[in-house]
Amino acid sequence: METSVLIVEDEAAIVTLLRYNLEREGFRVFTTGDGEEAVGMVKDVKPDIIVLDWMLPSMSGIEICKQLRWSPDTKGIPIIMLSARGEEGDRIKGLDAGADDYIVKPFSPAELIARIRAVFRRFRPALSEKVLAFAGVKMDVAGHKVTRDGADVHLSPTEFSLLRYFLEHPNRVFSREQLLDAVWGHDIYVELRTVDVHVRRLRKGLDYDGAQLDLIRTIRSAGYSMEENTTGEKFVDEELGK
Repeated sequence: METSVLIVEDEAAIVTLLRYNLEREGFRVFTTGDGEEAVGMVKDVKPDIIVLDWMLPSMSGIEICKQLRWSPDTKGIPIIMLSARGEEGDRIKGLDAGADDYIVKPFSPAELIARIRAVFRRFRPALSEKVLAFAGVKMDVAGHKVTRDGADVHLSPTEFSLLRYFLEHPNRVFSREQLLDAVWGHDIYVELRTVDVHVRRLRKGLDYDGAQLDLIRTIRSAGYSMEENTTGEKFVDEELGK
């Protein structure tokens, strides 16, 4: 199952932006812009985390937060509060009401996603690793399942482990030696060329219909990096070189 997020926010533009980015990262998203409706939705959908705006129609985020913390059924759900109020006193008020984190508007979707994952690491470590996602690729770690843009991707166990490592560290360059240690282990002797072979197979697995853009880039004399390909052209599958 996907990790679920309830967004309680009455600004449509913010909701649209957050929904797009959260769903892209593998989250299931529910939304409402009404405070009273939010309390009922929490009980109905039982989200894994709540992103809660302070200023809402009918009931403020502070009051919602307090209500959820009073109820035994909802007190354990993490809450990240959003607000244009950035003064220290406002932050303290939000945290005192029961919020686990507080983000001041304006903020980037990437910051919110990082904060969500940080909250999960603190309070719900199992959820922080349930689903890994990047640029349309989703990995259900427990279910050992990978999809890209909704289509199943079939990988060998080694390719699965290699992809998991890339998904855990997107946009970072790793040498073949680093990938060997991380995926195959320190105590197993494997030739460096083995990494090249499995990266090539992983590329083919992710390119399920022959028309997908490459996500794994070769950096000559350096290594490999998993990056969102925004050029519209396929990365060149070249040798690393010396």
